[in-house]
Amino acid sequence: NVKVMLTVFFDHRGVVHHEYAPEGQTVNAQYYLSVQRRLRDAIRRKRPDLWASQNWRLHHDNAPAHSSQLIQTFLAKHGTPQVPQPPYSPDMAPCDFWLFPHLKKPLKGTRFESREAIMKKTTADLMAMPKSDFQDCFQKWKRRWNRCVASQGAYFEEN
Repeated sequence: NVKVMLTVFFDHRGVVHHEYAPEGQTVNAQYYLSVQRRLRDAIRRKRPDLWASQNWRLHHDNAPAHSSQLIQTFLAKHGTPQVPQPPYSPDMAPCDFWLFPHLKKPLKGTRFESREAIMKKTTADLMAMPKSDFQDCFQKWKRRWNRCVASQGAYFEEN
């Protein structure tokens, strides 16, 4: 089995930054710190309006690397506001409820000869996603947040 770890940051306009973890790489705090540095560079280059106004927010799940003291200190030092992620709620993370299922669908049943082949196909699919799909994702996320608040954080099934 060939395994590939993809990290993606996106907004309502599309992909801001994506990268694949090197083979065998554990996503620990030190590695995620290097990802965060590359993300900041990508925002500066691809979203100069948001960078200049500092009008952007970071959302990531509660994985240990993301919530580590190293990362929290880095984000605080750079004044990076975070959108909170409720604990044990992958149904509230856009990558989990929308992006990764969307990317996995065309891969199902396909056999790849190498990591590079998987990465090439996944990157092509990711970059081909229209802006409207990202906008729709954020509308769905907003509805999920509203339902989460209305249910006072209780679990709910998405229809």
